[in-house]
Amino acid sequence: MLSKSQINLLKSLQHKKFRTEHGLFLVEGHKSVNEFANSAYQVDTVFQTYTSDPKLLNLSQKINSQQISLNDLEKISALKTPQDVVALIKIPDWPALSNDTLSKKFSIVLDGIQDPGNLGTIIRTADWFGITDIICSADTVDAYNPKVVQASMGSLSRTRLHYVDIEQFLKRTQLPVFGALFNGKNIYETQFGGEGLIVMGNEGNGIRPAVEKLIQKAITIPRAGQAESLNVGIATAIFCSEIKRNTLK
Repeated sequence: MLSKSQINLLKSLQHKKFRTEHGLFLVEGHKSVNEFANSAYQVDTVFQTYTSDPKLLNLSQKINSQQISLNDLEKISALKTPQDVVALIKIPDWPALSNDTLSKKFSIVLDGIQDPGNLGTIIRTADWFGITDIICSADTVDAYNPKVVQASMGSLSRTRLHYVDIEQFLKRTQLPVFGALFNGKNIYETQFGGEGLIVMGNEGNGIRPAVEKLIQKAITIPRAGQAESLNVGIATAIFCSEIKRNTLK
């Protein structure tokens, strides 16, 4: 059974202010909890209902586990239909970004992505294509937002997200900077090389002008139909796929 103070703490983690204050976030569901428990993330505690099947979890003996009631689970869950397992996980402090740590590979740069579902999809897409680092502007939605964590389907456990001043970051980088823009070169005629940064913009406004000025190679996905724009998650997937196709040549 959870104490009142435990419930208050765990419920508060649905809000960014308290996630930042405590350095903690929640992950729900057997699959996602297993993936975080076997990753570089540090699991503080796993909470399981009394009816949860322990065989579905693959936890190290070092991880603290606590059984709780379904009623308590419903109080701390961010889901409309809570699952049997919730893990309390420490927000990591990843090493500082540098040209050395990002060289010889591609990373994604996000400028003002607001929708949690979009960020979760981008994280999942990056994981699929083997991209390990995503650099986010300070106003991009928090990666540890419950909706982002859920949408990433466990891929957050294998992805490092860095929140920085992306203007200053792009000014300092020595890597090629590509950007998704309407007036760029056809993506299917672009040679990406072996490393670089891919800048994706806000859902409604695109890449802000100050960041656009720092893009060295503007790239566009050519439109064949009448749609006004592409969802940023889908656009990111197309960029990742085309980069992977280039590197496999």
